[in-house]
Amino acid sequence: MKKFLLVAALLAASVQIVGQNRIKVACVGDSVTYGYGIDDRDNFSYPAQLQVLLGDGYEVRNFGHNGATLLRKGHRPYNTLPEYGEALDFKADLVVIHLGLNDTDPRNWPNYSEDFTGDYKALINDFRAANPDVRIWICRMTPIMHGHPRFLSGTRDWHAQEQKAIGRIAATSGVGLIDLFDALISRPDLFADNLHPDAEGAWIMAKTIYGALTGDFGGLQLSAMYSDNMVVQRDEPIVFGGTSDSGDKVKVRFAGKTLSAVTGPDGRWEVEFPAMPAGGPYRLEISGKGKSFRFDNVWTGEVWFCSGQSNMEFQLFRGTTAQEDIEAAGRQEKLHLFNMKENWLTNHYAWPESALDSVNRLQYFLPMGWEMSGPGTARDFSAVAYHFGRALADSLGCHVGLISCAVGGSTTESWVDRRVLAWDYPQILYDWMNSDFGQPWARDRCRKNIELAKSPLQRHPYQPGYLFDAGVKLTRGWKVRGVLFYQGESNAHCAESFAELFRLMVKSLRNYWGEELAIQTVQLSGIGDRPSWPVFRDVQRRVAADIPGVGLTVCSDLGHPTDVHPRDKKPVGERSAVRVLHDVYGRDDIVPAGPEFKDFSIEGRSLRLSFDNALGIRGGKGFEVAGPDGIYYPAEARVENGDVIVRAEEVTRPCAVRYGWQPNPAEADLTNVTGFPASTFREERF
Repeated sequence: MKKFLLVAALLAASVQIVGQNRIKVACVGDSVTYGYGIDDRDNFSYPAQLQVLLGDGYEVRNFGHNGATLLRKGHRPYNTLPEYGEALDFKADLVVIHLGLNDTDPRNWPNYSEDFTGDYKALINDFRAANPDVRIWICRMTPIMHGHPRFLSGTRDWHAQEQKAIGRIAATSGVGLIDLFDALISRPDLFADNLHPDAEGAWIMAKTIYGALTGDFGGLQLSAMYSDNMVVQRDEPIVFGGTSDSGDKVKVRFAGKTLSAVTGPDGRWEVEFPAMPAGGPYRLEISGKGKSFRFDNVWTGEVWFCSGQSNMEFQLFRGTTAQEDIEAAGRQEKLHLFNMKENWLTNHYAWPESALDSVNRLQYFLPMGWEMSGPGTARDFSAVAYHFGRALADSLGCHVGLISCAVGGSTTESWVDRRVLAWDYPQILYDWMNSDFGQPWARDRCRKNIELAKSPLQRHPYQPGYLFDAGVKLTRGWKVRGVLFYQGESNAHCAESFAELFRLMVKSLRNYWGEELAIQTVQLSGIGDRPSWPVFRDVQRRVAADIPGVGLTVCSDLGHPTDVHPRDKKPVGERSAVRVLHDVYGRDDIVPAGPEFKDFSIEGRSLRLSFDNALGIRGGKGFEVAGPDGIYYPAEARVENGDVIVRAEEVTRPCAVRYGWQPNPAEADLTNVTGFPASTFREERF
């Protein structure tokens, strides 16, 4: 933040307003335009910073007024204020309008919402009458953050309704549209009062508006996902895209074909090649005005995003089979690795000020680019993801690209889109570091990492929505077949909230990558002294079964009595691959998992349990039965015609059963022909 303020101050000091033929820019709006809450608003409001960016050839005037409404029947209509007349008299060449935030007041929107479109068009026409040659842009409003006192009493909903109306107004009025919501929604740290962006937020606004007014977006740029050795998803339309200056013609040559696109007013371009089967290597060439890129060894194949917390982050060199795995990594010619490494670990230490600043700016990961599997590249890669990808590549016979993006200790909610949380689970956004949604050890780690922070709005990777913004969105435009997710340790104390958060994470990922996105989640393994884990594993089982397209990897037999990071990761990755091969790639010839509990019936003093994947079912330890009093007793079990019959001498009227109901269910031994274990489960009919 200090660096930003210093640069902005130096730029502001260098501006000299001279000359009489400058392009006149009118910034019309409310308190956000005015610069409310910004120290030295004369230099750091967005219009002042826009003047710096545009330079001496422009004259930018700030016509913002605190509390102004767009609605002409609102409590403070803009068209009745002095700034309105001054803006018209200015006869600007370019007009930028940011109004509507105050129209979300309950005095306004509930009563006069139907006037919004007409009033906005009237304002646009007023500026056209003042200067027939004027060019006008209207803005999708800056965010109103969840901490606003009226957020849940209507403001959130009315704000969203206005945003849709603003899009329609722009499309039907021949004016430009600038999206300030997307520019700032991922930066809640810049909104001290949940409504007004600070000086850095105003800088982001100024840069966004500058691009729209001038078409200057810094020339041809690509995301970090583009590099040699990359894999693009096979059997799906192949989309390449990026940013460049408005109107720039971008040419893309791939697999012997050339397509071109013209960059839009928002600085974005993309081209779409037809779907291709697995193959390669190809060369990808992208060129625009004065700049070009070339990428070699590009393949079409299968792409998976692998995320979660420390057990997904766990590197190959730490596993029980590390030596042989690292040696074999060089022979995996079809495996491509994209490692998003954390710039700062979430271990128990205080981050320096530079780290805190970068975390706020979502600069948490250091994308390393695509690399071929080899001893040097695989050793630091996720062990679970590596073994998963290796098994897929061997079975499918095509190249497989793995994107590893995992953070030790991260929460489920950190992987959920903040916008989804604001609508479907807003309570988790409030005072997130001190709420009971997070486990005490995770909250303590957050506090230690940010103890040198000067702002009460300091961010952290465990914050709800953070890793979706900082990690998932780094893949913008990159298609993937599915997501492998191994997380839950940080949420295991509250299985009920996890169930809802997991559903919202799936919703977020499918909003981002498409409804057909496959998701494979790994159940928590066994460990001693974690009493909540049996309940949590059962909830993981239930929620995965409830959501179409979600598979579950069971690894309770691979745990450790005292270590939350069991080292035997190879079977976890391989079991996940088996499930995906069956569920996603149609391999009906394989059994996808261990026995999966389906139902039970009462037969006198016994219960008959039925299972899916019952081929070769065997075992009998780890069962308990309860009667109407709900007290469980160890049960004897036997296999009969693919079912399991359970009975406890102490229970005369059985009506409930559970299996593997210990933190570390080492004795539970129900398996099938695969040798994979059955999940912890409980079913009660009291």
